[in-house]
Amino acid sequence: MKKITFCLIFIGAMHSMNAQKINLGKAANVVANGAKGLTFSNEDAVKLSKESVDYMDKNNPVAGPKDPYTIRLNKLFSKHKSQDGLNLNYKVYKVKDINAFACADGSVRVFSSLMDIMTDDELLAVIGHEIGHVKNQDTKDAMKTAYLKTAALEAASSASSAVANLSESQVGKMANAFLDASHSKKQESEADIYSYDFMKANKYNVVGAYTAFKKLALLSEGGTAQTGFQKMFNSHPDSNKRAEAIKKRAEKDGLWKDPGTVSLPTTKLTK
Repeated sequence: MKKITFCLIFIGAMHSMNAQKINLGKAANVVANGAKGLTFSNEDAVKLSKESVDYMDKNNPVAGPKDPYTIRLNKLFSKHKSQDGLNLNYKVYKVKDINAFACADGSVRVFSSLMDIMTDDELLAVIGHEIGHVKNQDTKDAMKTAYLKTAALEAASSASSAVANLSESQVGKMANAFLDASHSKKQESEADIYSYDFMKANKYNVVGAYTAFKKLALLSEGGTAQTGFQKMFNSHPDSNKRAEAIKKRAEKDGLWKDPGTVSLPTTKLTK
């Protein structure tokens, strides 16, 4: 089976630049028509999400239980496996791309390269954001779109009112389509608020959400190597503006502590 690597970029923007691309072409109309007739329940979203995540877990290198990345993630997030009425599970993909994503079944996947540049507080903010997407059912919308794209491409009955069973190859295409689906700016902003409230409620340092966005902004700036980041930011809220929104909330709550100049680390933060 072909090994696929998903990338870029964390906090909601899901893309698969190195993965197999899905070109809809004329199928776009089929997708639009199918969306009107499909009855897509939370149960459907959970089922298809689990199938997609199982596929991704099989086709990406997953950090083992004794791996430093897993140990660090467990230390940070193990107490949040049951969070806000959600049953969550976490794993680390040991890949070079910087990303994290969540699915409707409660699966959260964090990429090792993201952990290399984010402090513990920043990772807590990231995971809080991803939990927000699940809680707000944004991941359900993304999975529905991914399913319809796959159904259209495979000439399945996308106009049917019921979700069909997919083959393994279809699940793989659906997984790629899911990672290609971006959340709206409104959904991203709502997940930012959820992340801040998550940090505040658990007495974490909310400034970590600010510095995480500042690092994300640095990654999107200039240079040929960063053009992929720049393109993806066209459809998402500006990271510096998102950081400033966090700062204003923290100042209002009396929780702001100036972190000084934010820069990308030159050595890995997970060792």
